[in-house]
Amino acid sequence: MVNPEPVISNFLYSCYTSRHNESEQCVPEHVLTHVMAGSMVFYTADGRHELMPGQTLFIKKNLLARVMKYPGPGGEMKSFSIFLEQSFLRDYSAGNGTKASGPYLGPPFMQFPAEDLFKTYFESLAPYHHLQINNELAVLKQREALLLLLHHMPDVKNLLFDFSEPGKINLEEFMNRHYRFNVDLRRFAYLTGRSLATFKRDFEKIFHASPSRWLQQKRLQEAYFQIKEKKKKPSDVYLEVGFEDLSHFSFAFKKTYGVAPSLI
Repeated sequence: MVNPEPVISNFLYSCYTSRHNESEQCVPEHVLTHVMAGSMVFYTADGRHELMPGQTLFIKKNLLARVMKYPGPGGEMKSFSIFLEQSFLRDYSAGNGTKASGPYLGPPFMQFPAEDLFKTYFESLAPYHHLQINNELAVLKQREALLLLLHHMPDVKNLLFDFSEPGKINLEEFMNRHYRFNVDLRRFAYLTGRSLATFKRDFEKIFHASPSRWLQQKRLQEAYFQIKEKKKKPSDVYLEVGFEDLSHFSFAFKKTYGVAPSLI
């Protein structure tokens, strides 16, 4: 059973009573997520990251990530997220003169322990989990979260207050690190600093195949390895390698390898 309960657009309280896979795989805004019960597992290009009760995770915008949510011993998974969207950060920058002073060289996410100040902060939000709060109060709570983040990670200002669009980056390296993430081609194009037409043109020059064909073959190769060598079940692999639907995955796998994934 899934019971997400948004408070306002920039705050999200979620409660799940069964394992849940998040369909959104590109973080749209900078976000702070706190786990109150159960656990969350984030899969990024750098690996697996688990968030336990009382812990908080900061994730930068435009990060490709897959999220799994697991109920704890009490039967529920509860989390609270605060989004630091661009309009809020621009207003804060204009009002306080806070600006990026150079490139951000830190990690794309940061995990804070349960005894951290963030735990106390998110506990203070408990009364708002099921209530609508006015915009003025919401902005105050956002500012408080931002100040805590800047206190813990002073250099993060170079990330939060950099409002430029992504620059053109190495396409081959990026795609080989992120092909497992099931986002559309426009998102891949944006994240690599290209228009969709330029992305397709550059892609075919590098890989000698269309993006859609290359992505499917790359994902199927990874799935074959996971099932054959790692002895994983097809039902545990198809989402991990970037397929949305098990039946579509099985059809594509059999068409490519001549045998159903369950028979390897």
